[in-house]
Amino acid sequence: MGESPATIYDVATLAGVSIATVSRAINAIDSVRPSTRDRVLAAMEQLEFVPNSVARGLSSGKHWILGLVFMRASVESGVLGVEEASLLYTDIVIRGAESRAAELGYSLLLSSSDDTHPSNMSSILNLTGAVDGLILLDRVLKDDDVASLAKKTPVVLLSGSGECPTAVTVRVDNEQAMRSLAEHLVEAHDITQVGFVTGSNESPDSVARTLAFTTAITELGGQVNACDVLVSDWTSAGGESAMQARLERGEPLPQAFACANDQTAVGVIYALNARGIKVPDDIVVTGFDDITLTRYFNPPLTTIRQSGSILGEVAVDALVALLDDPDGAKATIVLPTQLVVRASCGCAKDLEPARLAQGELANAGGAT
Repeated sequence: MGESPATIYDVATLAGVSIATVSRAINAIDSVRPSTRDRVLAAMEQLEFVPNSVARGLSSGKHWILGLVFMRASVESGVLGVEEASLLYTDIVIRGAESRAAELGYSLLLSSSDDTHPSNMSSILNLTGAVDGLILLDRVLKDDDVASLAKKTPVVLLSGSGECPTAVTVRVDNEQAMRSLAEHLVEAHDITQVGFVTGSNESPDSVARTLAFTTAITELGGQVNACDVLVSDWTSAGGESAMQARLERGEPLPQAFACANDQTAVGVIYALNARGIKVPDDIVVTGFDDITLTRYFNPPLTTIRQSGSILGEVAVDALVALLDDPDGAKATIVLPTQLVVRASCGCAKDLEPARLAQGELANAGGAT
């Protein structure tokens, strides 16, 4: 038989303190003197003692677990209904959240939901007894449901509208991002006739990007015709389908199409190429996200860069701040974006990074 794992009693004996002091040191309670905490931590390291999360919960009133809920990818006939790259972006957000949660002493519990909102609410409510708070990704719940959920547990929304008064929202600066893109198209390329390909109609990000871009283009003297606002669903297949339908109408195309995300732009370019319409020679196409493969597209894609990992990290920071001080938490945290200029807009060479919308991405955002 091997040796039994060290216990809190062993740590207390080696450090020369009480069990209660060890517990307070583990939970970073301010009443423990720094020298005492250092002695406890040294004893824990020497004994290779791993704190039990249940015991921590009993002493602190916390589970030390944060929940993160994302939209489940549909599977039909054994095939995912969305592209792998779309899942990759969600994975990047999750990895950022998991890393920051671990740094702060929390575990991250993942759960997925589908498009049936009542079912979502039931499954999410079941999580509230097991976690200290919840992070909800885009489209997981409607605002009315969020308000109800936030009465039971602290909630942080990723990519929400920012209009839910009972939850903290973490989002990127869609308004400045789309303005920087509109300015580049108008000022650098003299483009005045523009279209936009949306994401999901239920997504606050898609709604915000559509409105911000069309507004900016109009204010800069350009025009976005209603027939050139195409509805997609964040996927390449959706972008391809939306552009095919637009081409079938046989009406003249605008000079450019901006897309709500990079995956949509891929589908749009594919549909245009299939009709012999070349990007950027015949029409300009841009994206949003700067997923890993965008620089390797043909042509390389002009896009807006946002950091999924930083979104995840800041969401965890916001939730922990909400747990520590519910009254002092920021209502909305806005993260900067970056315009990345490549060949798909007609620029002769890869000029990235072109400009920052609001400072370096690493400087995680302002609040309103």
